[in-house]
Amino acid sequence: MAGAQTDEPSRRPIPLTNSTKSPRTERGERTRRKILDAARAEFGSRGFADTGITEITRRAKVALGTFYTYFDSKEEVFRALVRDMSEQVKVAVAPAFAEERGTLASEGKALAAFLAFVREHQQVYRIIDEAEFVDPEGFRTHYETTAARIGERLEEGSAAGQMTGAADALERDVRAWAVMGMNVFLGLRFGVWGKEDPQAVADIANRLISDGLKR
Repeated sequence: MAGAQTDEPSRRPIPLTNSTKSPRTERGERTRRKILDAARAEFGSRGFADTGITEITRRAKVALGTFYTYFDSKEEVFRALVRDMSEQVKVAVAPAFAEERGTLASEGKALAAFLAFVREHQQVYRIIDEAEFVDPEGFRTHYETTAARIGERLEEGSAAGQMTGAADALERDVRAWAVMGMNVFLGLRFGVWGKEDPQAVADIANRLISDGLKR
């Protein structure tokens, strides 16, 4: 997995499960953002086991006590980071559905946006993969909510006559998880490992979905 980048634009973090430690001021939000960004860089380059709170605070340029103002442990900041990165992916692809939600064209734009996001945030793969063992609930939630969003869009496309409909709930789930699985591995191959044009990759993937593999 590629090394961490530290010059990415900051994004507002989503709330902690421990609301007593949620920032109450804009300055607190910025400090928590710095800690999350530093945690992403450290976990993304070192992995969870080899990253300590000291490395996170050193990169964030905050005191150790400041870390504990917002997080109780390394495990908690990791869980918050998984939720935060999942939300960032959602935000990154959202513009693709601004005008033509429920169409193959919008799914292609969303995939292209996801590939571009991964190329700039390559740590997402290592962090989400490690979440299976460090934060299994967050790992499962990340994929379940992503698949649910895809399923909703496919259903909307079906209702609008843009796509064929699912025969039952099982088919709806299979379709949503299949599309998500394709996107995940295309992100790995063409976002982390490759430099091909994201839209070109998305167009090819969309033709596969649209036309299938039948002769």
